[in-house]
Amino acid sequence: MKYKAYHFTINPLEPAREILLAELGQLGFESFEDKEDGLSAYIQEDQVRDDILSDIYVLNQDEFEIDYRTEDVEEQNWNAVWESSFDPIRVGDQCMVRAEFHQAEKVDYDIVITPKMSFGTGHHATTYMILKFILEDDFQNKVCLDMGCGTGVLGILALMKNAKKADFIDIDDWCIDNTKENLQKNKLSGQCFLGGADQIKDSYDVIFANINRNILLNDMSTYVKHLNKGGDIYFSGFYDEDFDQIINAAADLGLEYVKHNLKDKWVAAKFKHSL
Repeated sequence: MKYKAYHFTINPLEPAREILLAELGQLGFESFEDKEDGLSAYIQEDQVRDDILSDIYVLNQDEFEIDYRTEDVEEQNWNAVWESSFDPIRVGDQCMVRAEFHQAEKVDYDIVITPKMSFGTGHHATTYMILKFILEDDFQNKVCLDMGCGTGVLGILALMKNAKKADFIDIDDWCIDNTKENLQKNKLSGQCFLGGADQIKDSYDVIFANINRNILLNDMSTYVKHLNKGGDIYFSGFYDEDFDQIINAAADLGLEYVKHNLKDKWVAAKFKHSL
């Protein structure tokens, strides 16, 4: 299978590189390499469209200078490419997200994942902020849903914090396979379902939805329908400029704002089902 590489040069480098990586990941780019002056991103050749970059937010911001060139590349071991650029992540003093080939450190929650091409390793601001929320909050005997699970790292940390149960849903079969593998690596269990919000069948005390603004707004009513009264829902995957829209939609559905964090223009927010 042939791939096309997009090589971006970015100035200033951060936070533009992190924002660009997240946006490209939502467009079907499968693997990324950090470069000293930017980012290389890889996508299957048959997934490329002429206008694939037209709606990228960060490319249209005057505060960043971003140029790119493309290159046709032959098939290679994409997991090896991904692993070579994967660094362990520490979340405060309590949690570490790492691969098996990283040295373990003394933390309360040591999460071991296979760093495949799934989104949600902890490097991105949205995942990192929700991991911080999970460390702050109580999950004892809670029934949880990790919606748009990626690597499953959010649900995995909730289980490590004594959640009673966690289910995992993603539209990408690669993410589902990766989540199953990561659950096994951490000696945990959970049910994994391929699909979107239509796959939500049970009721939950906690829902994590780290996806993007449009999907959150479209599927929020379904999430609330399956969130127990008094339950908590954590949203992320949207920019600070979209926060008011999320808050208003949540309020219309009976969700009460609790708290939020902001990192690199991304927001993670917690709401409670008050109705």
